[in-house]
Amino acid sequence: MLRTALLFCLLLCTSLVQATDGKPNRAAVASAHPTATVAGLETLAQGGNAFDAAVAIAAALAVAEPYGSGLGGGGFFLLRQAGEKPVYRFLDARERAPLSAGPDLYRRNGQVQRELSLNGPLAAAIPGLPAALALLAERYGQLPLAYSLTPAMRLARDGVGIDPIYRERAEWRLEAMQKDGETARIFLDQGRLPPLHGLLRQPELERTLQRLADNGHSGFYGGETARRLLAGVRAAGGIWSERDLREYRVVERQPLRFSLADGRELISAPPPSAGGVAIAQSLAMLQQLPWQKAGDVQRSHYVSEVLRRAYRDRGLLGDPDQVRNPLAQLLDSHYLRGLAKGIELQSATPSSSLPPAPAWREGDHTTHFTVIDTQGNAVTATLSINLPFGAAFTVPGTGVLLNNEMDDFAADPNGSNVYGLTGSQANAIAGGKRPLSSMSPTFIESEAELASFGTPGGSRIPSMVLLAVLDYLDGKPVQQWPATPRYHHQYLPDVIEYEPGAFSAGQRASLEMRGHTLSQVNRRYGNQQVLLWRKQNGQVEAASDPRGVGRADFWPAENQEAGH
Repeated sequence: MLRTALLFCLLLCTSLVQATDGKPNRAAVASAHPTATVAGLETLAQGGNAFDAAVAIAAALAVAEPYGSGLGGGGFFLLRQAGEKPVYRFLDARERAPLSAGPDLYRRNGQVQRELSLNGPLAAAIPGLPAALALLAERYGQLPLAYSLTPAMRLARDGVGIDPIYRERAEWRLEAMQKDGETARIFLDQGRLPPLHGLLRQPELERTLQRLADNGHSGFYGGETARRLLAGVRAAGGIWSERDLREYRVVERQPLRFSLADGRELISAPPPSAGGVAIAQSLAMLQQLPWQKAGDVQRSHYVSEVLRRAYRDRGLLGDPDQVRNPLAQLLDSHYLRGLAKGIELQSATPSSSLPPAPAWREGDHTTHFTVIDTQGNAVTATLSINLPFGAAFTVPGTGVLLNNEMDDFAADPNGSNVYGLTGSQANAIAGGKRPLSSMSPTFIESEAELASFGTPGGSRIPSMVLLAVLDYLDGKPVQQWPATPRYHHQYLPDVIEYEPGAFSAGQRASLEMRGHTLSQVNRRYGNQQVLLWRKQNGQVEAASDPRGVGRADFWPAENQEAGH
């Protein structure tokens, strides 16, 4: 008892010193799956920093959420390195098209065949997540990569419980999963949905993780894993090459930074994400409007109108290594003020009346996490394999379920993509190119606070992040940010989509009176993870989206507040 009391006193005193030193009084993790949150906390308790914890969380999500992310996918990592003047870095671990891919990859007899970009190895781009995990550990972490991957390897060996979300996502993709023997063997139960609370064990994935732990980058992109990947992909009709794997690298880019009112700064994802630009544009336009004084209906009108204009511009963006992105023009203050001035206070602007721009959409089943350590280092990251269970193709002998991110390219720039939306030449398929994305890991920082936002959700990601940011700017509790009712406008189709319960009957009628068309989606969507650090007293709060099974938790645990 005396030893426990002394330990508690030591931890409490340490936290108080940290708070008065201008550092967080505790570390926090919010992720989309409880096992991943535990993996992050375990890594922090072993002496790791936020970057080590990010490796552990991302790897654990790859095991526990094969429908949302995995070693066969990629993602974006936004990093904050603590210091007197913090340094922000953006790691682009987006998948990369095979070098032999071209604009006619999915065209047969003159027509784009949608199935080819959705299922099987031809739909898969070169994965980026393993390279990101190795780079994070080598360049930014304090622990060996093997330490941070240990929780994920344990989960793969011992198993993860099948929850309702797993079953729901598997049911959506059941037919495609049944067609691939290896996918059906690992992720289904004799070709059927696995039972609720059954165990998903992945021994082949554990061995693949072990080779990554032992050899870093070359443990996945070279050696036995690479040989198995290439053999499996080619045998099933894919076009990967040894050079594709050998040359894959994470690209470190300058984060998108945009000044907001009251000394705050938005730090978000640059291209090949279109999300950061859309969020910055939307906030800049809202700053020209009295949104905080508006009632619920009027605010929804303002938000829908700024989203309409921001999404109109996103078709101009693409992989910055291959196309020119007009960021200076899109974020120019005069341009954005002009867009805001075109918003009518009481009537919707038909999208058809705006100058045309390509529309685009991506798969909406990804994952997100955020973590901060007691030094103020932080990571917010969004990971993806695109559609649930990706391409529904698992490479034999590896446990690696491949992405179908090639579908995020405009397969037919002169026609429409798989969702029937107009294509974009900037996002056309090309060898070595990274497809455009909506993933938008985001920080907002000022002298007083650091807030973190991010969610899965495909083309709806920027609107979800925007709504959470508005709750933050309104001073609402952290738990409200990911719980706020959601609605969305993306220019085309010209409609406000909203989740059940987002609007009352009276609110819907008022928006329709303004000329908006509304359409309720059939389920609540998104899975946002957020945190807030109040620098004056060191207090750290975090919250996980009530729509999912995720968890927000803290270390040291003695400082944990009830209810999280």
